[in-house]
Amino acid sequence: MGEQIVLVHGLCHGGWCWRPVARLLREAGHEVFTPTLTGLGERAHLLTPEVGLTTMIRDVTAVLEAEELSDVLLVGHSFGALPVLGAAERARDRIRRLVLLDGLVIEAGRRAFDALPEDVVLQRELDAKRRGHGHALPPPPAEAFGVTDPDDVAWVERRMTPHPLRSYREPLALDGPLGAGLPVTYVHCTQPVYPVLASSRQVVKDQGWEWRDLPTGHDAMVTDPEGTVAALLG
Repeated sequence: MGEQIVLVHGLCHGGWCWRPVARLLREAGHEVFTPTLTGLGERAHLLTPEVGLTTMIRDVTAVLEAEELSDVLLVGHSFGALPVLGAAERARDRIRRLVLLDGLVIEAGRRAFDALPEDVVLQRELDAKRRGHGHALPPPPAEAFGVTDPDDVAWVERRMTPHPLRSYREPLALDGPLGAGLPVTYVHCTQPVYPVLASSRQVVKDQGWEWRDLPTGHDAMVTDPEGTVAALLG
């Protein structure tokens, strides 16, 4: 019998990015949900200065509750690791296991920007001011996420949308431990390594979570769907 799996996307992406992975999982008999966070993808029209990490945690929690899911494999890619970690505390009884796919990870009470190199934060703040109306991060080139195939580059760049800046400024508010005491697996994408996640990887090692390497780029769900499925289910 298949699992119930919820896949949460990262920076500037939407539920659309999971299409190849979701297809493979459904063909294998799993029930798959690919929500899009508020202000992104097909919900880009909801982007306002008030959309932040708390909003996105509610997005993920709402999917678990509204769909009456249980024993869920909850997956967060890149920035999407933070809404997943927040939702894990709020809907712990509905979740069996967490997988953070090359995820951005911070300790409770810290901000996403705290995990990034200072020069990256300054550049993103500047980009938001110049090209994001002061409240959104404009999408980077797909190559920044390790996507190199021309067709994949065109697809990703066509679909990416600006990302709510507040979600990087707002602290991850947790009452309990990171991961809510659930089993957590971290999948590290290694070819090439996404450099801005160095401090996130250290948090993962400090937590003692299970670690898996996946030899593909940061946008693994695009560059290696089969390998991503194996890493999520393994």
